Amino acid sequence: MKIHSKLTRTVLLCLVALVVVVADYYKNNDSELQPGRDESSQIEQAFLNKQQSVQVTGSGTVVKLLPDDLDGSRHQKFIVKISENFTILIAHNIDLAPKITDLHQGDQIGFSGEYEFNNRGGVVHWTHHDPARQHPDGWLEHNGTMYK
Repeated sequence: MKIHSKLTRTVLLCLVALVVVVADYYKNNDSELQPGRDESSQIEQAFLNKQQSVQVTGSGTVVKLLPDDLDGSRHQKFIVKISENFTILIAHNIDLAPKITDLHQGDQIGFSGEYEFNNRGGVVHWTHHDPARQHPDGWLEHNGTMYK
């Protein structure tokens, strides 16, 4: 009986260790839940270099919803935290793509669009298809739905 309980204890300890290792791996490598390090650093580098018209893809957490901009082409606007100390503005054209009606502070969002430098972190726009096919198509992803 002592051998059986020692074996059981050893197996359980190995399983616990395996669960901890797997959980730590997904915590640090799940790009759907956390902004990608490469993605956010690409955007932060564009900010540091004051770049314009840079096609980017990334993800982050919605930290603030802003009123829709209704002057000219209508845009849904919100701020996304893409890394510990960096946020960007998303300006999503709702004349060319559907508005995300169930977007809330704290939600995860994926995005692809064109980055433009400004002193506040920059803005990503062109998060929609281009009807003229002159510009790369962008998109937003929220709760498993693509908006383009």
